[in-house]
Amino acid sequence: MGKFHTTLPPSLLPWILSQPVFFVTTAPLSPQGHINVSPKGTFPNINSFGYIPTQESEPSKPAQFWYLDLSGSGSETIAHLYEPENGRITVMFCEFGKAAPRIVRLFGRGKVLENGTKEFQEWTKKEGVEVVPGARSVVVVEVELVGDSCGFAVPVMEFRERREVLNDHWRKKVERFEKGLSKESVERYWAYKNAWSLDGLPGMEVARKTGEKEGIAPIEKMVGPMARNLPYSRRNWYSSLSIWAVMLQVLLTAIVVLTGERLMGFR
Repeated sequence: MGKFHTTLPPSLLPWILSQPVFFVTTAPLSPQGHINVSPKGTFPNINSFGYIPTQESEPSKPAQFWYLDLSGSGSETIAHLYEPENGRITVMFCEFGKAAPRIVRLFGRGKVLENGTKEFQEWTKKEGVEVVPGARSVVVVEVELVGDSCGFAVPVMEFRERREVLNDHWRKKVERFEKGLSKESVERYWAYKNAWSLDGLPGMEVARKTGEKEGIAPIEKMVGPMARNLPYSRRNWYSSLSIWAVMLQVLLTAIVVLTGERLMGFR
């Protein structure tokens, strides 16, 4: 039978920190929104995630789980955590090896520390985090509840190796940018793919600022004949500019009409 704890039992901490992968789940507040589940790979040679227990000196301060968030094509987790009155997040660990079957869930509220901000710099320095190329944020979860249950139906699988594809991709991209290829900047990638969520919620702040500054239209994440007209749609991108375009068109029309009237008056 599953048990729920107000804090993580100390015996589970070594097991959590040894896992090669965990899963993160968030959801928008709207009932029409899409629930997101993201797998997160861990790296033995990089301090990429951790758990900070409640301190005896600050018993009212909740324990925290954190992880280094690497850049990807989506920004659902970030957008859901940014949504006002939201922040709900669940982190799940599973035993896939031959050890005793187990599932542990950390329920809580999360916040995003974006790369480039003072909060990000202070956190990574405090926790000794190696900021690898492509790291876009640190996600910090204030743990409210810990669920510990059996994993009798979870299959036993052999771990072979970690994938280095993503790290290699960002390392090469950063190298190209440092050689003078401005279009290879990480911020431009964020502006294109991380500015909005699938449901049109605001994603990374730096992504939206870069997009507005450099005129980068975000990717349309929902495509096909049933695609909804969401705020990030290219059709709606730069709505403020569209308003100015309409005003300019009205002004030009007025000028043409007035000029025509004057010319007819001179006849």
